[in-house]
Amino acid sequence: MELKDQINKKKLPTHVAVIMDGNGRWAKKKGKHRIFGHKNGVTSVREITEAAAELGIKYLTLYAFSTENWNRPREEIDALMSLLVSSLSSEIKTLMKNNIRLLAIGDLKSLPSNVYKKLNSCIKKTAANTATSLVLAISYSSRWEIADAAKRIALEVSNGEINVEDINSDLLAKYINTLGIPDPDILIRTSGEYRVSNFLLWQIAYSELYFTNTLWPDFRKNNFFEAILNFQNRERRFGKTSEQVS
Repeated sequence: MELKDQINKKKLPTHVAVIMDGNGRWAKKKGKHRIFGHKNGVTSVREITEAAAELGIKYLTLYAFSTENWNRPREEIDALMSLLVSSLSSEIKTLMKNNIRLLAIGDLKSLPSNVYKKLNSCIKKTAANTATSLVLAISYSSRWEIADAAKRIALEVSNGEINVEDINSDLLAKYINTLGIPDPDILIRTSGEYRVSNFLLWQIAYSELYFTNTLWPDFRKNNFFEAILNFQNRERRFGKTSEQVS
């Protein structure tokens, strides 16, 4: 029986988040420039997006570019931005074919104008799609997100729109980038690193974590299905006891 057929469709995660790591090391192993790894990573993005849609997973969030990535060499940043534009252009057919809606989170106004325009164009073109929502985290970091939320809340407090006594976790959740998107049920990280790298820190409070040694350009549908099967064999207690959950 194939891995996909072993998955219980009644126990699917609603939201899967992925830290796509290992492009640079994959390229280095082949004696190539880091950009070669990023370009080959696009194939994995397509495969995993299609896999999520095939299973019926409602939300898939991919960590595409962090706020810290702006500190990388200018050559790599320019190549990544160019790759993002070309990928959005070439993958729009795949999104439409699979009824996938594109969303984005992060400090999007910090993107180059051509990238920002292309991203918004793809978001508008796919807005009516209903099967799976592909969320790209671009120029994103969780600390930036939480600090931004705190600034906006502080401004509304100073304007008398919010009382300090009303500030709680439910209120703060309304100011983060993923408003309207359920928290991830599982966070997948490729490449063998065991950290979350400033990604969705607020949202993954009760997420299952799944780490694999597979480098992102080698991560394919079966790797994704393995992660989902692993998730389905876990007990999620959310602070309760096993007896309460069962």
